[in-house]
Amino acid sequence: MNRLCCLLAIWLGPLAAFALDASIQPVLFRHPEGGGILELNLHIVGSTITFDTIGADSLQARARVRLLLQHEGRYLIAEKVELKSPVSPRPVHFIQQWRFAIPEGDYRLEVQVTDAADPANTAAWSGPIRCHFGESRISQSDVQLLQAFHPAAERGPFVKNGFFMEPLPFDFYPRNTSRLIFYNEIYHSDRVLDGPFVLTWRVQALLPDGTARAVMIGHRKKEPAPVVPVLMQADISKLPSGKYRLEVEVRSADKELLSQKSVVFRRANPWLDISRDSLATMPLQDEFVARLDSAELRYSLKAIAPLVNDHEGELLNTILREGKLEAQRLFLFHYWARRSPNKPEAAWQAFMEVARAVDRKFRSGFGYGFETDRGYVFIKYGAPDDIVTVEDEPDAPPYEIWTYNYLPRTGQTNVKFLFYNPSLAGGDFRLLHSTARGEVNNPRWEVELYRNSPNEIEGTNYLDGTRMQDKMGRRARRLMSDF
Repeated sequence: MNRLCCLLAIWLGPLAAFALDASIQPVLFRHPEGGGILELNLHIVGSTITFDTIGADSLQARARVRLLLQHEGRYLIAEKVELKSPVSPRPVHFIQQWRFAIPEGDYRLEVQVTDAADPANTAAWSGPIRCHFGESRISQSDVQLLQAFHPAAERGPFVKNGFFMEPLPFDFYPRNTSRLIFYNEIYHSDRVLDGPFVLTWRVQALLPDGTARAVMIGHRKKEPAPVVPVLMQADISKLPSGKYRLEVEVRSADKELLSQKSVVFRRANPWLDISRDSLATMPLQDEFVARLDSAELRYSLKAIAPLVNDHEGELLNTILREGKLEAQRLFLFHYWARRSPNKPEAAWQAFMEVARAVDRKFRSGFGYGFETDRGYVFIKYGAPDDIVTVEDEPDAPPYEIWTYNYLPRTGQTNVKFLFYNPSLAGGDFRLLHSTARGEVNNPRWEVELYRNSPNEIEGTNYLDGTRMQDKMGRRARRLMSDF
C-alpha cells in the first residue's frame, strides 16, 4: 500500500491549510470471474483542505480527484471526480472508496488530489499495480490494514464479507491505538490442497541497520475453500515506536511456503518506554492530568497506592507530603502512561470508577474506603471469588474471609484473606492473616481471633500456641482451610 505526500504531516500534525495531507491506499483483490478488483481508499485530513461556509454555521470542503490507470500504453481508467466532505460546523476528515474490475496484467496508477478552493494545494501519488492471481496456484490479496471494523447488515462501500472495514489512513498507528487489525483473502486453496493449511502472520521490526527482527507471531489453522477471508487483530499497546513489516503467509501442513504477502506500517508509542526524567521535560498541558484540581489529584494518587511497588510508594508518599501539584501530575501521568501507553486517560477513568465504588463500600471514618485493609486488598487484587461473613460466632468479633481462586500477581491458587473487627466499630475490619505471598502472615491468627477465650489454646504452650481448641460453633479454621 502507498500514500500521498506529505509524509511530514503524519509526524508533526497538519501544518496549514496549504499542505494537503491525503492518503491513497490501492488494495488488490481477486475478482470471482477472474482478474482483479482494484480498491482505492482515499482519506483527506480535514485541517489541510479549505472549508467554505455553507449556510449560517456549517462548513464543507471540496476536492478534485484525478484517477489514471495505465496498461500497455493506454489508459484503462481515466476519471475526474469532485468529492464533497460532510457538512459540519468544523473541519472534519473524510474518506472515499472506488472499486474497479481489471484484467490480469501490469499497470501504473496515478492519483492527484486538489483542493477545489485552492488549486495550488495538491498532493499526488503514482506507483505500479501488479494483478497476477492465476488459476492453478494459491494466491492472496494485498494485506489491508484497518482502523476499525464491525458487522454490517447491508452491502455498501467499505463492506466485505459482512463486515464494515474502515481502512487505516497512512498505514500509521498513532499512540491512542492499541490494536493491529488486518484483512486478507486467500484464493484457490481448495484446488491445491487436500486438507487443512496453516496461516502464519508475523510482525517484524525494521531496524536502522537494514535487518528485521520478529516481535510478534501468530498461527491459525484453516480449511481449504475457493476464498478464505482472514480478518484478524492483535494487541500492539506495548509495541514501541518504529517501522514494522506485517507478513501473512500460507503454508502447507508440512510447513511448505505456498504464498506470502506483506505490508509496511509505522507505529508511534511515545509513552511506552519513556523515563521519568524524560517525561519531566515534556509538556502535559494537553493530557488529562492538567484538568485535575488539587483534590482530584490527591484522591487519584491515594487510590493507586495499593498498586505501586515499594520504591514508587516512597516517592508517592513524598509527593503527597510536599503537595507540589506539578510533581503530582507528573507521577500520576507517568503511572498510567506506563501501564496503558495508548490510552492513559481511559485507563485512569476505568480505574477511578472502581476506586470510587471501593471508597463508598468500605469507607469507615478512618480515611477513604480504599485506604482500609479490605479496600486495599480489593484495589490490589480485584474482587474476591467468594466472601464469607461471620457476625455471631461465640468468643470472636465479626470477621470476613475472602477467597481468590487464583492470584495472577503471585501465581497462587485458593488464596485466603482473613479480616476481623476487634473494635466492633462500624466497618473497622483489619487484615489479620493471609495466605498470599507478600501480605500479612500471622501464624497465631486463630489465637488472636479468639483472644476472648485465652484458656482454650490447644496444647500446653500458652505463649506460642497457634491453634485453639475445637469447639461447637468455631468455624474459622475450617473456612480458612476449605478449598
